[in-house]
Amino acid sequence: MNNLNVSVVLFRNEKEQIQNLINDLLAADHDFIQKIYLIDNSETSKLSTLAEINPKIIYIHCPENLGYGAAHNIGINCSITDRVDYHLVVNPDIRIKPDVFVELISYSNKNLDIGLIMPNIVYPDYSRQHLCKLLPTPLSLFSRRFLPKFISKRFDRKYNLLDIDYSQIMNVPLLSGCFMFLRVATLAKVGGFDPRFFMYLEDFDLVRRIHAKYKTIFYPKVEVIHEFAKGSYKNHKLMIYHIKSAIAYFNKYGWLFDSERRQINKQFLKNIEK
Repeated sequence: MNNLNVSVVLFRNEKEQIQNLINDLLAADHDFIQKIYLIDNSETSKLSTLAEINPKIIYIHCPENLGYGAAHNIGINCSITDRVDYHLVVNPDIRIKPDVFVELISYSNKNLDIGLIMPNIVYPDYSRQHLCKLLPTPLSLFSRRFLPKFISKRFDRKYNLLDIDYSQIMNVPLLSGCFMFLRVATLAKVGGFDPRFFMYLEDFDLVRRIHAKYKTIFYPKVEVIHEFAKGSYKNHKLMIYHIKSAIAYFNKYGWLFDSERRQINKQFLKNIEK
C-alpha cells in the first residue's frame, strides 16, 4: 500500500507556479508517485509543455471548463481504475516538503479506518491556517460575508475551531480541499466530487461524505505551505459561484433541519473536550 497518484486542476495559472509544485512533488516522490494528472480547464493548452518535465506527468486539456471537482474526478477515476492505494488532490499554490508522503503513507497504512488526511497547512510566513472546521450552518457560512464583522466573528470562532489544540491528531468533520490525501478504496465506495458544485464547497461535500463512514484526519506532524488567497472575496463573479455552491450545499443537506450536521458537530466538540 505504497503507491500514489496526484491530480492538479489548472486554470490560467502561471507556468512557474506549476513547475514549483511539480518539482516539490518529484522531490517528495520516493517512488510512491505513479502518475501526476494536470487537468487544465484553461481556454488554451499553453501549459501542455509541463508534461515534458517528467514521464509521470499526464496533461489533459478541458477547454470547456468542467469545473474544479469534475476535473479532479478525471484523475480520481483513473486512480480507481488503476487500483492505486492513494490519491492526492492538491492546489497549484501548494509547496510540499520532501518528507510529506513518507509520513502520510506510513500513518495511513497503520490506520485503515482513515479515508482522508490533511496535514498542517501554513502560510508562506509559516503562520497557521485554521482549516479544521465544523460542518457549516447557513448562518455560519453567510454571516462572514453579509453581517458586520463584530457579529460574524462570534460565529467564526466556533465554526473555524479557533480555540482547538492544533498540535494533536484529530478526526475533524471538515477539512480543506487544498491538500486532500485520499485512500482510493474510500473514493471507490463514496465517490469523487459531486459535479453539481462547479466551484467552491465541493470539498465540503466530499469530506462530509467521507467523514460519515471513515475518519477524516488532521495530521499536524507534517506541514505544507499554501499561498492562500480568498478569490471569491475579491471577484464578483467568483462570489456568485460561491453563493450558488452554498445554496446547492444546503439544498442537498438541509438548511435548518440537518440532524446529521448537529450530531457530527456535537460529537466532535465532545471528543476534543476529553
